[in-house]
Amino acid sequence: MIKLRILDIAFENPIEAWEVPAFRGAVVESAGRENTLFHNHLNDKFRYAYPLIQYKRIRKKPHLVCIEEGVDEVHHFFENKQEGLVLGDRPYELKVDSISLNKFTMQVWDKGFTYFMQDWLPLNQKNYTGYKQLASEIDRMVFLEKILTGNILSFAKGVGWNVDKEIKLRINEIVRTTTLSIKGIKREAFTLRFGTNVFLPNHIGLGRNASLGFGVVWERKGKKNGNNRN
Repeated sequence: MIKLRILDIAFENPIEAWEVPAFRGAVVESAGRENTLFHNHLNDKFRYAYPLIQYKRIRKKPHLVCIEEGVDEVHHFFENKQEGLVLGDRPYELKVDSISLNKFTMQVWDKGFTYFMQDWLPLNQKNYTGYKQLASEIDRMVFLEKILTGNILSFAKGVGWNVDKEIKLRINEIVRTTTLSIKGIKREAFTLRFGTNVFLPNHIGLGRNASLGFGVVWERKGKKNGNNRN
């Protein structure tokens, strides 16, 4: 069990979904590339660790979600930021809409929580073929559940949380699947509802490209945890 700090900064003016990478790039340039948590690279090599500064589009507004060390590092952006950024080829007026700083107790509970997750990217070149070869929908669901459990464990490792209890998880419903082009590669994105005995803070990302707003999690309060499959 650990206490986890999360700073969620929402900006006032909306952006399009396809502008999130440009928003990230503009923030990185303003903060300075020497501050590696903003872009998750170290000495021109990818930093294979959970991203502690994430870029989102939530209800059409851009968000910076900063976790633990990322909370301490975000000042590099606000110290250097101009009144506006450039997203692609258009100016963007930077106005803070809201700032929320919270501390969460991270642990595996005896009760269940239900979550909604948007545009999760569980499949890569290695496991895509294995997933598609599964004939049964239940087998496919179990396959995805194992990946999602692994994503939660990767998140835990990245924030310094040692999970010492069994994680129970069930995908309740796949709301939709969407084919997206990410860096020129077509990827299958899943929007779904799932239940687990792990508490997950709102707006964190799970899975691949979590830093760019994929796999964003929201808790669905008042819903049954759905850990049983008929």
